[in-house]
Amino acid sequence: MCGRYALALRPSQVRAMLQDENMPVYDAPDDDGQGAPRQSYNFAPGYHGIVYRADVPDWGAGPARDALVAAERGTTDKSPKGSSAGNKTKHTDTDVTKKRDQHDDTTPHYILQSMKWGLIPFWAKRNPDYGAVMKTINCRDDSLSTTGGMWSTMKARKRCLVVAQGFYEWLKPHNNPKEKIPHYIKRKDGKLMLLAGLWDCVVYDQPQQSSQNAENDEKNYTYTIITTDSNKQLKFLHDRMPVIFDPGSEEVTTWLDPKRHEWSPELQSLLKPWSGELEVYPVSKEVGKVGNNSPSFIIPVASKENKQNIANFFAAGAKSKAKKEESKDVEVRTEVKDDEGQDEKKSETKMESVDELQESVDDGGMFSPSPTKKGVKRERDASPRLESSQKGGVTPTPKKIKMEASPSASPSLSQQGKSQQRQTISATKNPQRASPAKKKAKGAPPPGSQKITKFFGNSA
Repeated sequence: MCGRYALALRPSQVRAMLQDENMPVYDAPDDDGQGAPRQSYNFAPGYHGIVYRADVPDWGAGPARDALVAAERGTTDKSPKGSSAGNKTKHTDTDVTKKRDQHDDTTPHYILQSMKWGLIPFWAKRNPDYGAVMKTINCRDDSLSTTGGMWSTMKARKRCLVVAQGFYEWLKPHNNPKEKIPHYIKRKDGKLMLLAGLWDCVVYDQPQQSSQNAENDEKNYTYTIITTDSNKQLKFLHDRMPVIFDPGSEEVTTWLDPKRHEWSPELQSLLKPWSGELEVYPVSKEVGKVGNNSPSFIIPVASKENKQNIANFFAAGAKSKAKKEESKDVEVRTEVKDDEGQDEKKSETKMESVDELQESVDDGGMFSPSPTKKGVKRERDASPRLESSQKGGVTPTPKKIKMEASPSASPSLSQQGKSQQRQTISATKNPQRASPAKKKAKGAPPPGSQKITKFFGNSA
């Protein structure tokens, strides 16, 4: 549960929002540069997030029991209970005194810190793989109610709040268990989500040749999110949800109080389902792939702000169509006359289309009538020659008529009267000309009637 959340705010923005809720921030990481937390709408395990906690030493709240003993003996100790989070640094009396003074401060300081999601306990000797880290991104509230266990040191001394804008959960429909529909959950009032968590600091073991530089070893801060039973709003999604605190509430003060360095029933009672109102809605499935990041991931799928919503596409088309229909109507105001022809003070207003208005308007004869509609062909006269002879006029010259594609015999008189089609002449055959034998009998052929082969023969 809670394997992905959203946090796209800079540390400076988070700091300002917390201070507005009467949650002081003594120190915070830089917005950019090395060590800055990640800003993502698809925050995944392994990313560096923003954690709000009391400014206590790396061993957590309360006195460093084993560190005090080691300092009094003047020896270097690597205690399994974490006096220095696994660091092999020798503690002096001066160092312990400074940390005592910090613990005795009546006004504890609270800081924002960049930490990696996926808790690694202080006794780890080497960096675990991704699969091992995935097992510690969440901590069940019922596992904290028992004594001992992995979380015993962290729950008493190292409590924190994980800052988020909201978190994701995937719905598995009963009719199709393979399908997963992502949902985004956020506070209805728009405030930050403060999730209960635990943190720790670890320094991995170094080879013997580098043990002289142990005090320069890198510290690794990690955290986990505590989960509890889901409230009524989220029962349909999942049976568990993260523990949520209200900013500036008494629960926050109690949970982060550095003077409470022993686990108690009062602290355990804070881990319960949130009673406030939440907004839950499906979002884009693109959020399911780690590495994808977009502001659209926290926008509802059915929202008008979501450009990927197909319903918005059809809604835009319907809106433009309605706008066109509206533009066709024109408001016309006419004066009403009484029976005697006198103008009354009242006037009537009605909506007419542009076409109706064009037909009724008086243009004073300035404009010619509307032209013939395009796309309508005029019928050709059946026999222009006959009509002209009947009227006694001159026979009009017929328009050019499209030639036939195939050389056929001369059309009949009835066909000539209907279409006046022009015959085509073949390049190799001339059916209208007589054969050479008939030419001699009839005399010399008219010019231009010789075969084309004769021309080539003469030139040769």
